[in-house]
Amino acid sequence: MSSDSPLAPEAAAAHLKSVAAALGLDDCRIAEITGPAPHHGAFAQWIAAGEHGDMTWMAKTPHRRMDPREVLPGARSVVVVAINYHSPAPQPRPAEAGVRGRIARYAWGDDYHDLLNTRLRDLCAVMEDMGGTQRLYVDTGPVLERSWASAAGIGWNGKSTVQIHRKLGTWTFLGEIITTLALAPDAPSRDHCGSCTRCIAACPTQAITEPRHVDARRCISYLTIEHRGSIPHEFRRAMGDRIYGCDDCLDVCPWNRFARDSRETAFAARPFVAGWTLREFLSLDEEGFRALFRHSPIKRIRRPGFLRNVCIALGNTGTTDDLPALRTAAADPDPLISEHAAWAIAELELRQAKAAGVCPPFLH
Repeated sequence: MSSDSPLAPEAAAAHLKSVAAALGLDDCRIAEITGPAPHHGAFAQWIAAGEHGDMTWMAKTPHRRMDPREVLPGARSVVVVAINYHSPAPQPRPAEAGVRGRIARYAWGDDYHDLLNTRLRDLCAVMEDMGGTQRLYVDTGPVLERSWASAAGIGWNGKSTVQIHRKLGTWTFLGEIITTLALAPDAPSRDHCGSCTRCIAACPTQAITEPRHVDARRCISYLTIEHRGSIPHEFRRAMGDRIYGCDDCLDVCPWNRFARDSRETAFAARPFVAGWTLREFLSLDEEGFRALFRHSPIKRIRRPGFLRNVCIALGNTGTTDDLPALRTAAADPDPLISEHAAWAIAELELRQAKAAGVCPPFLH
């Protein structure tokens, strides 16, 4: 298929942005491909240091991830889109119902992959009519999305490595279309973080080891989502009540003063976000887990991973009322659940003993 659009690059870019806006996307900008992604060197160093942890797919065929022309021969442009997912916090149940856990805001509603993939396929159809060949990605393919987002002018990579948009703050999903079309590029974004280091100071596990450098192996989002095994003991207490992801570095960003609520009802908080207690989550069997999270990104970590996180949150924030549920979980046939439930029981009993002024035997 020809890479020459019947429209001039400027007109073609303007047309695509108009279509993107009509599709409900909050921003659409374009980067020209003249070589590998601008931050490919930093990515290569990060992989070499092993800081990607269990995310082994990121180390596979790194040349494809760093250079879109390895994915799509003849690629000339990357179209980057952003959609706002910020939604207001739901009203929690009364405290006497039991302790609740925190879920990262991006997972409050429906799975963003489904929504963005549909929008990008529609945009690809328009680009195909313009004579282009495309590959689209929504956080699942070999593309350094934040590097191309910065190159296209969709915000800049903050010191937490989260992309920051001047009008939307930190609350955006990104999607990319690699295309053979020649499109007029946008100017790259300037860095507007200045001397601010709030995100670095806010990280509960000091995962942001220096500006724009995150050791994923220390990050709570990684530990609760991407890491599939036992949570290292050194991070369990720092996880607090977080059961899926962590928004601490996003929440403190001063650019969020410009954030507004998303127009997408699909991103609105589902009842389980504030309506379910940790104890209730712990009662989920396999069928119940699949039913509750059928449309949620939480489904990707599966029941053992999610209940592992719930057990840790109960160990950190639960009360003696939660001990019966934890003892049941400690007998779960899945070792990932039973191990973390046993840890949580020990933590609760330790707090109970300290509150009573009793030194547990194992501390003598």
